[in-house]
This record gives sequence, C-alpha cells and structure tokens, in this order.
Amino acid sequence: MSIADQYLLSERNRAILMALVDSHIATAEPVGSRTISKKYTLGLSPATIRNTMADLEEMGLLTQPHTSAGRMPTDRAYRIYVDNLVNIPPLSKAETDQIDRRLKENLNELEQIMETTSRMLSAISRQAGLVFLPKLSISVFKHIEFIRMRADQALVIFVTESGLVHNKIIELDEDISQDKLESISHYLNHEFAGMTLREIRHKVEKMMRKEKEEYDNLLKKAIQLSKRTFSEQTGLEGEIYLGGTVNILDQPEFASNIEKMKAIFTAFEEKSNLIKLLDKCMEEEGVRILIGSESMVEEMQDCSLVTHTYKYGNKTVGTLGIIGPKRMEYPRIIAIVDYTANAVSRLLSNY
Repeated sequence: MSIADQYLLSERNRAILMALVDSHIATAEPVGSRTISKKYTLGLSPATIRNTMADLEEMGLLTQPHTSAGRMPTDRAYRIYVDNLVNIPPLSKAETDQIDRRLKENLNELEQIMETTSRMLSAISRQAGLVFLPKLSISVFKHIEFIRMRADQALVIFVTESGLVHNKIIELDEDISQDKLESISHYLNHEFAGMTLREIRHKVEKMMRKEKEEYDNLLKKAIQLSKRTFSEQTGLEGEIYLGGTVNILDQPEFASNIEKMKAIFTAFEEKSNLIKLLDKCMEEEGVRILIGSESMVEEMQDCSLVTHTYKYGNKTVGTLGIIGPKRMEYPRIIAIVDYTANAVSRLLSNY
C-alpha cells in the first residue's frame, strides 16, 4: 500500500489497524476482535471490529495464522502504523544521562566510540545495536598524486587533512604519461579540496552521468581515474560495529523459529549486504525506518531497521541504528536512535 493508498482507509479502518498493531507489538500474539474491543476505547462492538479486520485482511494489511486465531499485521500494516505515529515520547532523564555518561568514558579512539555506541544501543533497547562508519569518511581530502608505474598501472597517493597517507594501485585502460597524470592530480586537488570521501564519490558519480561530449580528453581521464580511486570496491567501503546480537534470541518470533534465527544471524555474519543497506540509509539525513521486505535483504525479511545519520561538524559521515523484530516498540526505538545519533555527533565534532 503506497502512501497515497493510506488515505483510502477510513478513520475506523485506520483506528482498528493502529490498535491491532499496537497490541501485537505488546504481546507477540495474533490479535482478536474481542481483545481490541476490551483494550481500546473505540466505541465499536466486537462484531464490527471483526468485520473491519476481515476487510483489512482482504486489503493485504492483516494475515491470519490459522482459522481460529486472531490476526497479525503485514509489512504494509507496519508501514502505515509507523507513518501515522504522531508523538514520539522523549527518553527519560535517566536514559539520556546513561547515554551521555557512556559516551564520556575515556573514549580516545574512534573505534572505541563506535564499539561502545553499538553496545549501548543494544543494552538500552534490548535489541541488536549497530554503528556504520565508512572507512575514512571522517577524513577530509587534502592532496592526491598519481604516479605512473607502467603502461597499465598507476600508484595513487591520497593524503587527508589529518596527515594520514593512503596508497593504492589502480589499473589503467591506456598508457598515460606522467605529465598528464600530474595535470589530472592538479585538477582533482582543486576540484575536491575539503570534501569527504563520500562527498567525492557522489560528485564523481554525478560527473560520470553527464554527457561525455561536455568534457575534453584530459578531463574524461581525470573522471575515470577518480572513479577507480574512490569507488566503494577499494577497501574504503566501511566497517560495521554490532552489539548485542544475542538479544535477538530473546524475541519470541526468533526463539521459536530456528530458520528465522539462522537467517538473521547469516545477515550479521555476511556484512556486505548490511554495508550496502546502511550506506543507502545515509542518503537522507535523520531517522529512516526499513520494515521487513523494504530492506531488500532476504535474510532480514522478519526484521525492522531504525537508523539515524550522525555527523562530524556539518558533514554526515555515518549512520547508527537498531535491528529487531518487525514487532518492535517503534516510538521508543526511534527516540533512542535519535538521541544517540545527536550525542555521537556532538562527541565527534569535539573529537
């Protein structure tokens, strides 16, 4: 159901759907009409609720495990539920103090900050916490040099503003003289100065999409070499810090289903799909919620992912979040992720 389709739901349909999802999140059990009638003040009889639930099932918003059971929400129902959340209650002072305190515990290395944050997200949410740090994403471009090694290879020397030096061999489609390589270096040093690797990669991709006729021969070569230097397949793609994955075992939907459990732990082990997913979550600032099949990762079909970007100064450099069952307490998880992302941004900006 698209966002536009949501408006086709009557107020009654939406109220019953929101109540059912809310009840299922709390109990992990199929929800019947009598439960909704007793628990929520909707002014509707169980029979009316039961008929409406049948309509919602026909719309593909509810599913029934077996004939005598109540109903459970589908991914589309969860999406409507999340999109209709009006108030996100803030965390308690005790919880915000806990987050702030953990982030001030002698964290002198970036890896310590990321590891501590992932564990803290897990502890406070009782789900799995994760932090994605694109390698060198906090580093800012200062200088690049291309040195001809042989007809089909060049050495790239990349220097960051913090003084880190990174070397890499790239393949060439044709022999390029050292003079031309130096001209390309001068151009790129001027074009990319002060940008993070992520910003450079996006700019190069944008340049690649332009009509090639717009560029002279030397500039075309500069763009091609940049793409190879700053591509995501260069070992610069990033690192994921996972904390509290064992918490997944405490969730009824996984503890009682070995296949679901194996699938989610496979996703944790094979991190390449997670990296692509989290990198995509960085395209928009703020909170992002992916429910079940929306992640496009087969092993995560039974999970939801709530993420929030974090910054270094005014630059978005990574994302952090919480993975749990689709039946997660969304308002609370959103509040945890939002506060933690802002706390990490403050810490990094003073790092």
